[in-house]
Amino acid sequence: MSAEIVSGLLNTEVTNSSKIPVEHLDYDYIQKCTDVGYLEKILKVLRSGEEGIYPHLIDFCEKHVEKLNPRSRALRIDKPAATAASLPTDEWSQISDELKSWETEMRAGEVQLKQLPLFSDEENVPPIRGSNCSVQSTSASGVKKSKNKASLPRDYKDWDKFDIAKECAKVDEVVANDSASTVINHGRPKAIKRKLHTSALTEQEKVVLANREKDKGNEAFKTGDYEEALAYYTRSLSVLPTVAAYNNRAQAEIKLQNWHKALSDCQKVLELEPANAKGLLRRATVQKHLGNLQLAIDDVNAVLHIEPHNEIAKKLLNELNKKMAERVPEKPANRKKMLIEEIEEEEEEKEHEANGAVESSSRERRGGESCAAAATATGEERGDMGNAQKKPHGRGDGGGGGRGGSSADKYTVTPPKGVEGARKGLANGNSAAHQAAEKAERERAEQSKVNLDAPAGNLPPPLARLKNEGNHLFKNGQFGDAIEKYSLAIDGYTEAGTDSPEDLCILYSNRAACYLKDGNSSDCITDCTKALELQPFSLKPLLRRAMAYESLERYRKAYVDYKTVLQIDTATQAAHDSVNRITRMLIEQDGPEWRDQLPEIPMVPLSAQQHRREEPLSAEEAQARAERATQEAARKAEARFALFKSDGNEFVKKGRYEEAVGKYSECLKLKPNECTVYTNRALCLVKLDRFAEAKRDCDAALALEPQNKKAFYRRAMANKGLKDYLACSTDLQEVLRLDSSVAEAERELQEVTELLRQSLATAASPGKARRSVPITEVDDTEAAATTKPDSTTEQNHVDQARPTAITQPANAYEFGQALSTARSHDDTAACADLLRFVAPETLPSYVSSHLDGHTIAFIMQALDGQLLDKEPGLVYQHLNHLHTAERFSVVLMLLDKDERRQMTQLFEHLSAVESEDFSQNDVQNLANKYI
Repeated sequence: MSAEIVSGLLNTEVTNSSKIPVEHLDYDYIQKCTDVGYLEKILKVLRSGEEGIYPHLIDFCEKHVEKLNPRSRALRIDKPAATAASLPTDEWSQISDELKSWETEMRAGEVQLKQLPLFSDEENVPPIRGSNCSVQSTSASGVKKSKNKASLPRDYKDWDKFDIAKECAKVDEVVANDSASTVINHGRPKAIKRKLHTSALTEQEKVVLANREKDKGNEAFKTGDYEEALAYYTRSLSVLPTVAAYNNRAQAEIKLQNWHKALSDCQKVLELEPANAKGLLRRATVQKHLGNLQLAIDDVNAVLHIEPHNEIAKKLLNELNKKMAERVPEKPANRKKMLIEEIEEEEEEKEHEANGAVESSSRERRGGESCAAAATATGEERGDMGNAQKKPHGRGDGGGGGRGGSSADKYTVTPPKGVEGARKGLANGNSAAHQAAEKAERERAEQSKVNLDAPAGNLPPPLARLKNEGNHLFKNGQFGDAIEKYSLAIDGYTEAGTDSPEDLCILYSNRAACYLKDGNSSDCITDCTKALELQPFSLKPLLRRAMAYESLERYRKAYVDYKTVLQIDTATQAAHDSVNRITRMLIEQDGPEWRDQLPEIPMVPLSAQQHRREEPLSAEEAQARAERATQEAARKAEARFALFKSDGNEFVKKGRYEEAVGKYSECLKLKPNECTVYTNRALCLVKLDRFAEAKRDCDAALALEPQNKKAFYRRAMANKGLKDYLACSTDLQEVLRLDSSVAEAERELQEVTELLRQSLATAASPGKARRSVPITEVDDTEAAATTKPDSTTEQNHVDQARPTAITQPANAYEFGQALSTARSHDDTAACADLLRFVAPETLPSYVSSHLDGHTIAFIMQALDGQLLDKEPGLVYQHLNHLHTAERFSVVLMLLDKDERRQMTQLFEHLSAVESEDFSQNDVQNLANKYI
């Protein structure tokens, strides 16, 4: 090994951290190196500062690494945590205060949670989940035995007295007793108490306890123990009703197939939160299992409107659509159906009531139908028109659907002996005989119940019997047979030549009801139309025709009939529900302009609207109804306002400002005093270059909130667009006064200041190039005596002429006119005379309306050249008040060098004057406000 090599090795230095030679920390080596990993090690050494700090070399190495591998981890620079030095003082103090308050609240809450008992009493202690046995350890006598250990020996004397054999025998006895006292109870655990007593708990404790019980239910639900989950959800709701607990309990009920209970819980969820997607989806699931497919589809569509990408809702909608497609309407048949639903004893009298019959007294004198209708009218719901709302069937146990008793209690029939024999034959397997016997019994019983020969309006007895038989068959669900009876009655009416349109209307309406029940919607529409031709605006034919139109998916005509029904009787709940349902369908089918495609809705005369007069409301009821209506209107308005505002904000984010303006305008129709909407709309109007409208919106916002910095800033942008740079500058200064950290306002102020200077310079240059020739008033005699001068003499005369003498101005307008005249002639003497007439304290109000840099310079020139020598005190007073004028600080920034030099010269001359009115120190303090 040569000496040079040894010397080189001895002189080579290696870094301690990454074993990188110092010679590699060089520009040339780094530039030639292409090994990114090795360059990262070099960069690490350079950043560590072990070999010194070389910022330029570090930067060079970083750029080379970035060139080779832009995604290198070495290029990532950790951002240090924020400290008090990295944030403004106010923001840091706010963050610190919020953290301290949060810490205090958490500690207080933790203390309260620790003090809160897990259970209010021993009865609320739940059993072990999934266990049907409990283990109890008792002594031989049945009493729990406490294991008290004897004291151990403490010194040698005690150990000498210690009997080992005796102690071992005691231990064996305890073990034997304990093993024999274990009792295994294989009975069912005690039921979980489903209601907790929370009268002594605070609101915070109730929230904690309700969440705890809900979490227990969630754990039980996950394990598949739905009964226990149901119990815990019920406990949670007994403490504090919440949407989450109702939703979870509904899901547990669905798992247990308690469909009606689940539906009730879903309804409560939607009462608390109408747009709850989970509640709608679970209600749709329940409706699907109950067979209400259309209602389920409506709920799923509502879910997809809220969450368009909900996969569960899409899957459920596909299933419902398949089931709807598979559902085929039943064909009309003459088979008999038993008690589909309960109807009134005399269907025709309900028809008279719905059609607005006013001759109730004459009807009662005729007897029969009117009496029966009057007897049943008290138990009838107003919305049960045309059997649109189904009633529960009587079961023969006293439940008569609200009529005070079942039909079984009304008539008592003794079955014949043949029927008893047929019943005995059933025990021997003779099913045919049994069916015949039941049919015979049913016919005899029905014949004994109904008087088929009862009179029916003005119809002849044969037609009245046919009508009564049709009513009787309709009640029993035999719609095909009822259609035959009503058809015979209608044909007989035409042949008999009876003149009673009201009775014929009832026959057509009743037959239409049978067609509707049998699924024959076309014939139902035909009969309802004929009934309405006989008795216009009759309620039941309208309602039945609307239902038939809806079943045929002719939604527009159905909508018109339902709205007509509501004009006649607003209490028909079936019409309200159908209108809401059809409205959603028409919106989906025809879009927002769906109303334009509707047929004309007829106007119902007052005589038809008032046939169901209600008793006048009391003052308390009227006031309560008005309050509810006001609250509902306010709620709807608030919801619409939030929707419009949200849509407007979304349009702004997407850059669709014209549409956003429309949404914000809708918001202001609902809430005209919402400052935020005005500022938002002003932003959109500025983006659309509609600056005058944006300025009006900002003015409205500032009238509501005088310190709103957004309104000031956006009005400044509007003024900038209108090229009113002075007003723009004033608004930007107000923004900075309210919040000095608004960087956008600072940048805009600099830009607007430069624009204002340019505009003032452009406006002033033409005025300096031209010179106005004043017109002086002279006497006629003076004009006649004056000889005609030559052109030179005339020009000199014009130049030396003075305008009309200055008088004391009465207001700011006269002051401005006089000042403009003096300035146009560059007459500082006239300006000085004007300033003599004006009190110093009124000068700021007089000059503020037309204050600019040239006006201030002209006033300074007049004060320095005309008034300073004669009246220095007046000059000082004017200067002491002039700087308080509006926008003075803005105009002061726009003065050029010559004007500033002239102002400095004025204060130098003023400080050299000795006066009793002011001192040199006063002049110096005043000069600081100008210079």
